[in-house]
Amino acid sequence: MAIERLDHVNVRTTQLDTLIAWYEDVLGLKAGPRPDFSFPGAWLYAGDAAVVHLVGIDGPPATGSETQLKLEHFAFTASGAEAFESRLQDRGEQYRRSGMPGAGTVVFNIWDPDGNHIHVDFPPEE
Repeated sequence: MAIERLDHVNVRTTQLDTLIAWYEDVLGLKAGPRPDFSFPGAWLYAGDAAVVHLVGIDGPPATGSETQLKLEHFAFTASGAEAFESRLQDRGEQYRRSGMPGAGTVVFNIWDPDGNHIHVDFPPEE
């Protein structure tokens, strides 16, 4: 057995509609088919892959499944760094652009409306 790649992240939120709109507008993901679970949510797709699963919850915002969230960030690999940076600027999103030491990868650090930290990584030639 060998792990091949990360399949998806599951994010709990009290702001389901806000997060759906943010992931579509800022990251360009698209809401798509989701099993008929007994709880509210949405699956957001990058191409044919449902990469972000949102779960709508009641209660205190941004608590996750434990009292303290342990995940520091999750990351996407992307192309079109300049267009992405323009999208962030046009929408007034806070972000930090940097390079990954030794690899040259262009990294954008962004945060969704619940404060989840996300990397969007681009190849060095971008």
